[in-house]
Amino acid sequence: MSMKREWGFGITAAALAILFLSPLVWSGWASLRTGSGFGLVNYTRLFTSDNGVRPQHVLNSVTVSALTVGGTLFVSTLGGYAFGRFRFPGRDLLFLLTLAILMVPYATILIGLYVLLGWLGLENSLLGLSLVLIMFQLPFSVFMMRNSFEAVPRELEESAQIDGCGTIRTLIWIMLPAVRPGVVTVGLFAFLVSWGEFFAPLILLNSTDKFTTVLAVVNLRTASHGSIDYAALEAGVVFMAVPCLVLFAVMQRNYVRGFSSGALKG
Repeated sequence: MSMKREWGFGITAAALAILFLSPLVWSGWASLRTGSGFGLVNYTRLFTSDNGVRPQHVLNSVTVSALTVGGTLFVSTLGGYAFGRFRFPGRDLLFLLTLAILMVPYATILIGLYVLLGWLGLENSLLGLSLVLIMFQLPFSVFMMRNSFEAVPRELEESAQIDGCGTIRTLIWIMLPAVRPGVVTVGLFAFLVSWGEFFAPLILLNSTDKFTTVLAVVNLRTASHGSIDYAALEAGVVFMAVPCLVLFAVMQRNYVRGFSSGALKG
């Protein structure tokens, strides 16, 4: 019975892997296909055409991703630590209100956020876009970090306090190493969202020099009748996917541990 169950799990896992990998494999195949065979011509057009991807677009995406990951980790770590390790009036209600943001479709508030960024002088800026993406990431990230901190034995924290560590030193030197898988998971999710986000940059950015890579890829067109160069677009899809695949492969072990101990706890 156990052997049949293992075979069943294996077949199911293989089917799911094929299902999720097939679009990426097809994109990679289409990006290399040319009229006479296979080559890197589509990637050349991606970076050399008039409306193609420029180094500035890649730098913009890296900047937005770095700001989003850093801001998300900073706020969610402090918030998760507070929710997970301290008792204060209204804690549970405040945590539920934080999670309630997940039920609000973010597309419905982007126009209001655009107006707000205008009041703050952050319209059409990478910093403003990063702040919006951080806000969208916080409910899930705080949830993950709270559960990660709650999974750490309190004896570890009490021992540090007995040795003279204050709250901040305990958080930095004792708690953060203990919740590293959760930190990696939150950071990886924040990067994936910010790197591939399309709708928020489309609404909040209106000058081509501020465009992120995904906007540059979507706007890639030939000069003939406005037709879309689908082969170059597939090259852009592969180019956008490579950093995500590399990061996931490098951090896979910590990601799985963090997701198991954080999102699935309680």
